[in-house]
Amino acid sequence: MSRRAVYTGSFDPITLGHLNVIERSSRLVDELVVGVGLNIDKQSMFTAEERVELIERTTSHLDNVIVKLFTGLAVRFVRDCQARVIIRGVRSLTDMEAEFTMTLANRKLDPEIETVFLMADDEFSHVSSSLIKQITPLAGDEELSRFVPTAILPDLRAKLAD
Repeated sequence: MSRRAVYTGSFDPITLGHLNVIERSSRLVDELVVGVGLNIDKQSMFTAEERVELIERTTSHLDNVIVKLFTGLAVRFVRDCQARVIIRGVRSLTDMEAEFTMTLANRKLDPEIETVFLMADDEFSHVSSSLIKQITPLAGDEELSRFVPTAILPDLRAKLAD
């Protein structure tokens, strides 16, 4: 039986912190499904399909990673992927509080789904998609490449030009 886990998020855009969690998670399982969810509470920079493509591009070096779009409950998506593990990246204690609440809710929704937390490497603990949206108009490519994969820099620049 293969070990499959699911890492969900909005990834708008994917950051080096996300990529770090994906790379580390991919070493722990036979297959990692990156689930790109729609978050109605967030104003998206990229369409869901664009986010899937950006993640596929930046994870192409990882043979056991697949990227899928999903809507609805994460635990339902995990079940649809025939997995029982959700991977969550945690940057700070503030993240932990929100993730703890979500984990308890997910357990009520599906007690057989387990959540595994990976702490962000310290160099990525401050990086968020919201921060990227704020600094992209002001930062040069060299500065931005400290926060996002260089492969998506042209996409970020193109979005700002729109």
